[in-house]
Amino acid sequence: MLNVGVIGAAGYTGETLVDILLNHPHSRIAYLCRKTDASLPIQEIFPKFKNRIDLVCNKLNIKDVISKCDTVFLALPHTASMEIAAKLLKAGLRVIDLSADYRLQDVAVYEKYYGVKHTDKINLKKAVYGLPELYRNKIKTAQLVANPGCYPTAAILALAPLVALNLTALDSIIIDAKSGVSGAGKKIAEGFLFTEIDEDFKAYKVNIHQHMPEINAFLSKLAGKKIQVSFVPHLLPINRGILETIYVQKSQKSKVKGQSLVALYKKFYKNEPFIRIKAEGSYPRIKDVSGTNFCDIGIEDFGDKIIIIVAIDNLLKGASGQAVQNMNIMHKFPETAGLL
Repeated sequence: MLNVGVIGAAGYTGETLVDILLNHPHSRIAYLCRKTDASLPIQEIFPKFKNRIDLVCNKLNIKDVISKCDTVFLALPHTASMEIAAKLLKAGLRVIDLSADYRLQDVAVYEKYYGVKHTDKINLKKAVYGLPELYRNKIKTAQLVANPGCYPTAAILALAPLVALNLTALDSIIIDAKSGVSGAGKKIAEGFLFTEIDEDFKAYKVNIHQHMPEINAFLSKLAGKKIQVSFVPHLLPINRGILETIYVQKSQKSKVKGQSLVALYKKFYKNEPFIRIKAEGSYPRIKDVSGTNFCDIGIEDFGDKIIIIVAIDNLLKGASGQAVQNMNIMHKFPETAGLL
């Protein structure tokens, strides 16, 4: 039985991790903590865990984590993981970081978008990007996995077959993305008050969102050349879920007649347990994936252009579900363990 810890257990992704891990057949939760100094049983923070787990959620104690855990999830805000991860890795633990601290190999880009100096460049070089569908073999032996962002998970999975096979004009990618409010994390801010969000819909951080360089970096790796997408996120007045509509122009290669893009996508993802390709003329909805670790993709061919629609649950395939999927791969458990 694998002993796991969740650092940042009181946030949305931490709560979701606890929920998944309580039903995981090959792991047990050995340690929980949160940012505040006040110690509380996790069942008092989240009453739904009453009679399911009796651990106390304390302030972080690194020595306790090291003595009790084999693998640790860092469900922390961006910029908060670097110091903690470095100590855990030095002690030989395996770490899955749900923040952005180890996703971007270009330190200058990280510092530009997140506004702080990166303090753990040594481990940054060793981090494996935790998108199983593309990096499974590297994840298997990784000590540190950088769990992808929610918007990038949807965008990269939606575009990977076209980009990898050189079927799209790389300078034409436009991503129109929408996310529920939990994507911003559990924080008190005027823009996230119920009265500000309810019955409204708005764009934000237009083409400057911190997830954009992550999308660019990993699509560029697939293409073997630099890609710069246009990315416009929107805030939906719902709790959870992401839906992205992506527009691309075809490359000359993709204009070969008789090529079914739906068939191409099904072949590309044929062995992937959490990718579901919709039939022609059928498109994903957030309700289809909410509460699951699935990524649903619909694709339409319009002659000289392609439109892809993709949906995920931002707290599951976009965060905690994918983190557990990575844990399963790292420890040779069935990849769907705890997730189906």
